[in-house]
Amino acid sequence: MIALYIIIALIIIVAIWAITAYNGLVRLRNKADEAEAGVDAHLKQRYDLVPNLVETVKGYASHEKSTLDAVIEARNRTVSVKSLQERAKAEAGLTAALDRLFALAESYPDLKANQNFVSLQNELSGIEEGILNARKYYNAVARSFNDKVMVFPSSIIASAFHFDKRDYIEAEEAERARVDVRF
Repeated sequence: MIALYIIIALIIIVAIWAITAYNGLVRLRNKADEAEAGVDAHLKQRYDLVPNLVETVKGYASHEKSTLDAVIEARNRTVSVKSLQERAKAEAGLTAALDRLFALAESYPDLKANQNFVSLQNELSGIEEGILNARKYYNAVARSFNDKVMVFPSSIIASAFHFDKRDYIEAEEAERARVDVRF
């Protein structure tokens, strides 16, 4: 009879552990989904700002059509991708195109003095800061989730219920390159 109670107690302990491990994985997965949605919200803000920026520049640098078209094309590419890795590559292209746009603005003193352009540029800087923070938060949550998925004994529950590791948002090679500042 005592052996039966011990077996029942062990079954209850294992069941409670399995439920707790499963619920922890679900909470972390939901947190990672929320963090990814936060990155998307900041990126949407950025996408919405880019056409306004391009329109402002058009008035001053209409003959620089190829640079402006490259920015719009890069923006459109980033909007259409779905996976995290594809989005990161498209974002690197948009960042490079925006860098070229701001370099172009250096050639037009009137544009640099235009309040609308300066305001849009400052707003974009704030959005870029928000994107950076959202990416860092996502990566931290993804790390916690991946730890839970990979560490024994919760890895048993993770594999049984098909919880897969999350990808990190990483900088592209172009973003890692040394910045060459010249005066």
